[in-house]
Amino acid sequence: MKSVKNGRDGRTRIIEGALRRFSQDGVSATTLASLREESGVSVGSFYHHFASKEHVYGVLYAETQAMYQQAFITELEKHTHARDGIRAVVVRHMSWCGEHPERARLLISERPPRKQEPGGGEVSEQRRTFSRQVSVWWEPHLEAGLLPSLPSAMWYSIWLGPAKEMCRMWFAGAHQPTPEEIEALSDAAWFSLRCPGAPDV
Repeated sequence: MKSVKNGRDGRTRIIEGALRRFSQDGVSATTLASLREESGVSVGSFYHHFASKEHVYGVLYAETQAMYQQAFITELEKHTHARDGIRAVVVRHMSWCGEHPERARLLISERPPRKQEPGGGEVSEQRRTFSRQVSVWWEPHLEAGLLPSLPSAMWYSIWLGPAKEMCRMWFAGAHQPTPEEIEALSDAAWFSLRCPGAPDV
């Protein structure tokens, strides 16, 4: 039982250490040696859990993306009105980034693993599932003439692009968003996404 516990703890320490190093130095500048030093595990323990730095990154990115997407969908599904859902997701995005700054930096600043790279297949599948879940919520508002028909890359960029840019400035220490600014971002998302002539309700 002890060895199982130690094994689980070792994997957790590697993931937590990688999150700190990737967030601080970036993935490309982080070495395997620095990952092992940060997590305090031996070479043998590291390779027991992960094949490479890229393997750690793939697992961590997929885990972080899943966390973010779950928070997004949970918030979205609380709202039946188009305006309320669009605005609430922007506010939730900002609060999630404030609650998980290291993970948010990873999603905002680093490219996702490609399909052929460790974690890439899982990340791609998560994105497809996420897009379908948003589409289920979006469809009634599309049919009602409140929201437009857009590919996922477009609706996500319009919806969260300005908020993500605000987070970049926040993480760089250039500016911390105020509640009033977050409200303005949520209003901007709604006015950018709603169909022409759609009521502001």
